[in-house]
Order: sequence, then C-alpha cells, then structure tokens
Amino acid sequence: MLKIFICEDDDIQRSRFTEIIEDFIVIRNFDMEVALAAKNPEDIIDYLSKNDISGLYFLDIDLSHSINGIELAAKIREYDPRGFIVFITTHGEMAPLTFKYKVEAMDYIVKDNYENLKDSIKKCIIDANTKYSGTINKLQKNFNIKINDRIINVEFRKILFFETSRTIHKILLHAVGRQIEFYAKMKDIEKELDERFFRCHRSYIVNRDNIEEIDAKKKVAHMINGEKCLVSARSLKQVLNSGGDFFTPSEF
Repeated sequence: MLKIFICEDDDIQRSRFTEIIEDFIVIRNFDMEVALAAKNPEDIIDYLSKNDISGLYFLDIDLSHSINGIELAAKIREYDPRGFIVFITTHGEMAPLTFKYKVEAMDYIVKDNYENLKDSIKKCIIDANTKYSGTINKLQKNFNIKINDRIINVEFRKILFFETSRTIHKILLHAVGRQIEFYAKMKDIEKELDERFFRCHRSYIVNRDNIEEIDAKKKVAHMINGEKCLVSARSLKQVLNSGGDFFTPSEF
C-alpha cells in the first residue's frame, strides 16, 4: 500500500487537500490511504522514523516552522529514498531550491487556481500509483487480491500467514499492519506463492521468514508481530528442517 502524507500549516487548506485526496483514491479504488495530515513537519519525520513505508508526500514550503518544506523533503529522502514528493505552495520562485537540496520532486504545484490545483493533485496521485505499481512489481514479489473492481497488492515479505476464515469460502490474509478477507481457496493461493511459504496446517499457510518462534508443545507459531499461527504435528518436522532456528530449546 502507498501511504500518503500531507504537511500544510494552514488548517483549512490541509483539510481541503485531505478531502480531495481521500475522495479521489476511493473513486479510483487505488490501494492507498492518507496516513498522516500534519501541521508540524516533525510529525512526518517522527512517523517515518518508526515505520518502513513507501509514500507520496504533498508538502507546503512555508510551514511557519524552523524546518521548511524543502528541508523536510530532504529529511524524507533519508527514510524513503523512492518516495514521491510534491510541493504545493504559493512560492513559485523557490522551485530552484528543490534541485539544490536534491529532493527530486515529482511536481511543483502553485496555489493560484483551485480547479487547476485539484486536477494537478489528482494527476500526481495517478502518476505515483503507476510508478509505484511498476516499481514493486520489478523489485519484489506481490500477492494480488481482487475485491470487486479493486486490486490490492501485498508484498510477500510483509505477509505473515493465510488462514481460512469463519466466513465460508473466504481466506483471511494476515500481513504487517493489515488484514484482508477475500474469496479464495487455499490450494489456489499455494500456487501463487514462492518457497518462503508452506502449508503448516490444513487451515494455514505461513511465511517462514516472519516466524519468530514455534512452541512445539502447543503447536503454535509466534509471528514477528505477536500474532499466532497453528502448526500441525505433521508440519513440525518440516518447519524444523526449513533452516530456521524457531523452536524453543526446552522442546528438544
């Protein structure tokens, strides 16, 4: 999922930008969300320091703060080198500074006309979605889920496990920071996954890379985020032979 960030010190404008963006991503069914709309640039930096994300950033330049938007963009680059940065500002004359700070802005939108600004924001969202989808498909594998006319991409590395849902014919995907329920069959899901996944239970497919520890006595896999996944007796030996040091010493 592509996270969207807004940093604008004017409350009315920040609310307006947020509304435009949220309405548009719903209409287009993009796998995006507004993660943070902030007045203080430090809030953006604090969020990025605690989360590994790919982002689209709409930044004002004059933030009435010790850090301006261009300096914030330079800081964002330290945490999110491939993020998409867009400046929305009344200070068109400051555009050359973006090259000086090497922030590689996607666009520079001047607040001169509301309708033009609205269209420019939408275009940036479309461009970011296209580039992001292309990048993740090249650099890493993804599990694709189709729900109605919406396609959701989940990186393999962020998937914890799949389990059969209490709702008949549905599967619940557990990933870092999100859960998604969708119609599917376990046997079909297995065909789409790579060697890091295996069927550890009739009702579960687990990503061995995200196993923290396995309690062999209780037949439970503890995942890196604290969630639990069942492991059948038959699969315990397979997990042990998978090369991961998962089992508690007391069990063997």
